Amino acid sequence: MIRVVLADDQTLVRAGFRSILDSEDDMEVVGEASDGEQAITLARELRPDVVLMDIRMPGLDGLEATRRILGDSRLDGVRVVILTTFDIDDYVYGALRAGASGFLVKDTEPMELLHGVRVVARGDALIAPAVTRRLIAEFASRGRQPDPSPRLNALTEREMEVMGLVGAGLSNQEIAQRLVLSPATAKTHVSRIMTKLAVRDRAQLVILAYESGMITPGWLA
Repeated sequence: MIRVVLADDQTLVRAGFRSILDSEDDMEVVGEASDGEQAITLARELRPDVVLMDIRMPGLDGLEATRRILGDSRLDGVRVVILTTFDIDDYVYGALRAGASGFLVKDTEPMELLHGVRVVARGDALIAPAVTRRLIAEFASRGRQPDPSPRLNALTEREMEVMGLVGAGLSNQEIAQRLVLSPATAKTHVSRIMTKLAVRDRAQLVILAYESGMITPGWLA
């Protein structure tokens, strides 16, 4: 059973997500929070598998709540997914850097929501390609200068290619198709890259990919 906490200041949003999640045999909404402080309290009390976290909430916002939850060693098994609109900004970027496992857009289709929760609950990261492209475009528009990481020197040419595709939001299956590999080989490449770079999931790979200048708007066009 995947145990979920919903953190959003809009009652109707929480009710809609609860209705979708509770309808599944393998999911259960175990708590609801209307602000960041409540989200932290529930995470500590309930130890959910996944927290769906809105950023803009009264009082303590979702960004700081994410930092505190993911910085608490007692909550190592708790994963945070950011609930967002397409207004990608520094708050969302900051949440990823704090260790959030990815994004879910608030108007996402029910099946995508369910898939996303399952993906994150099993330890993977979730960043939809459309959101990834917006994040990259936003990064570029703000004039941030790429800062190539010396850690990338540890990667082979093929691993650099795979990391670029991960950074652009492609799944293992999509990477396999693009590079004419088996899905298992693509997955192995991604796992090896994360080990070499000491990052915990795909979300952190995305951050590193575009901070280092590996990915730019229109890269996959």
